[in-house]
Amino acid sequence: MSIIICPGIHESALTESFISGLLNGSIDQYQADILVFPGKDFLSLSALHILEFLRDRLKNPLESPLIFISFSAGVVGAIGAAHLWQLLGGRVKAFIAIDGWGVLLQGNFPIHRMSHDYFTHWSSSLLGCGQYNFYAEPAVDHMSIWRSPETVQGWGIDSSIGIFPPKGYLSAAAFLRMLLEHYEAN
Repeated sequence: MSIIICPGIHESALTESFISGLLNGSIDQYQADILVFPGKDFLSLSALHILEFLRDRLKNPLESPLIFISFSAGVVGAIGAAHLWQLLGGRVKAFIAIDGWGVLLQGNFPIHRMSHDYFTHWSSSLLGCGQYNFYAEPAVDHMSIWRSPETVQGWGIDSSIGIFPPKGYLSAAAFLRMLLEHYEAN
C-alpha cells in the first residue's frame, strides 16, 4: 500500500511539517510508503500531472493499492487522479480530503473529509463526504490543520446517519493514523 500526498499551493515546508506531525506516533512503518507529489503552483490542480507522477514513481503501478491524502487545492487534482488511476485498472483504498472546500467528492472508494472548522465540514459535506469524517473544534485557520495535525483537536464523526453525532474527540493526526491503520488491516 502506498500513501500519496497531494499538497495544495503553499511552501513545501508546510507539507514536511504535516508528515512529521502525522508520523509522530505509531505509524513510522509507513514512512517508506509515502510519496509526496512535488507540484508547484497550479500543478496541484492537475490530475494528469499527478497520474504521471504515480506512474513514474511506483514500481508495479497498478498492483499497489493507493491511499490519497490531499489538501486544499490539491484535492482538486487528487480526486481526478484517483478516478483516472481506477480507470487504468489501479485500486484506490481510500481518499482523504483535508479542507477541500467546494470540491465535489464522489467515487467508488471510501472518502473521508477533514475540515478546519464546523462550517467548512457542513458546507463541504453537501458536495459529498464519506461515512467517517473529522472537523476541528475549536476551529483553527486553514493552514493549521496541514501544518500541525498533531495539535489540531476535533471530532471524528459518523455522517452515515445524517445527524452528525460526535463519535470521538481526538487530534487530526490521530484521526489520520486511525484511518491508515484501518486500511492497512483491510
